Amino acid sequence: MIKILSTHNPDFDLQLSSLISWESSESEEISQSVKKIIDNVKHSGDKSILEYTMKFDSLKAESVSELFVPKKRLKESFENLEKKQKDALSFAAARIKSYHQNQVQESWTYKEEDGTVLGQRIIPLERAGLYVPGGKAAYPSSVLMNAIPAKVAGVEELIMVVPSPKGVINELVLAAAYVAEVDIVITIGGAQAIAALAYGTESIPKVDKIVGPGNIYVATAKRQVFGQVGIDMIAGPSEILIICDGRTNPDWIAMDLFSQAEHDENSQAILLCPSKDFIQEVEKSIAKLLPTMEREQIIRTSLKNKGALILTKDIDDAIKISNIIAPEHLELSIEDPESIIDDIKHAGAIFMGKYSSEALGDYCAGTNHVLPTSSTARFSSPLGVYDFTKRSSIVMASKEGAKKLGNTASILAFGEGLQAHAKSALYRSDID
Repeated sequence: MIKILSTHNPDFDLQLSSLISWESSESEEISQSVKKIIDNVKHSGDKSILEYTMKFDSLKAESVSELFVPKKRLKESFENLEKKQKDALSFAAARIKSYHQNQVQESWTYKEEDGTVLGQRIIPLERAGLYVPGGKAAYPSSVLMNAIPAKVAGVEELIMVVPSPKGVINELVLAAAYVAEVDIVITIGGAQAIAALAYGTESIPKVDKIVGPGNIYVATAKRQVFGQVGIDMIAGPSEILIICDGRTNPDWIAMDLFSQAEHDENSQAILLCPSKDFIQEVEKSIAKLLPTMEREQIIRTSLKNKGALILTKDIDDAIKISNIIAPEHLELSIEDPESIIDDIKHAGAIFMGKYSSEALGDYCAGTNHVLPTSSTARFSSPLGVYDFTKRSSIVMASKEGAKKLGNTASILAFGEGLQAHAKSALYRSDID
């Protein structure tokens, strides 16, 4: 059901390369379909939004304003939840906010001896858009993870779009929007929602950046509007990689592998361990626990196609492989995780010690669960406050500084053949 590999095998490098290779399911047909939707929304605005909402969500509205969810409706959704759900949402939101407040960057300046001032301003985005999957799917945790960093950053207006097929919308999602202080919620989805956020319509304001997960049509739309607006990332299937020394309950490890495999059939769950006996124990736990899972078939397919239990020479060997894979989620299920943390070069989120299940990060530890996938952790980071700010450089030259810098600038500018640049700098350097 799940591959068992060994780094002792001379073909292991080829096996690993095959295991972690991933290609986007985006096709030319999907790309063209999305492009047509974006073009229609770009040119026909509200009219196209109403037509696509009826076509794809079977939701009829006379005007786009009918698709806006009143703020009092968000509050009602929260207040009507069971107490344990309200408490869980509030608890998670508080921890996420507390964690992300530590990411806030301050503007800075410094003055040189001649009085010239240099610096950097940190400026929040004016308006951001958050896409939330709808229908049967319910991701209130994603609402919190995307919206709270934006609000902590100081984004003036956060617009959330969520499809509501046949008018059905998840109450937990609306409640999460209330807790996260989302400013506007609109019941639209798909590529048309991304287009509306990117270009604006008569009723929907254009945003500066779009964040949040979605299906292949949403991901393709985000890719196509990038440049018109910013985006968080193009995420691939979910991943978990566990480095274990063989001293953790094998049932815990099996369930941790399931926790990502249950997302979809393309998700990836891998264990790296130097103990052959422990790998066999985990294999037994998988066989024992899998029939008890509601999403058994999805997990089974994911583990068969993309999962692996890998026998390594030692923990150092496991770390080497982990750095090649650059996983979205990395669990260091060993007795002394602090001893190897500095050797971990690439991972979206690192869960240290056998008590730190990845699921804690998905919901309420406080760290963000929007993470780089498909080895992009080699150069990308988790979603955070910094994704909702931008930086402006500051230069305020003094009279003396203009003379000193102007001479140098003119030499370099003349060297590049840019006469106006050179003279612009020299005009100020010639001041008495």
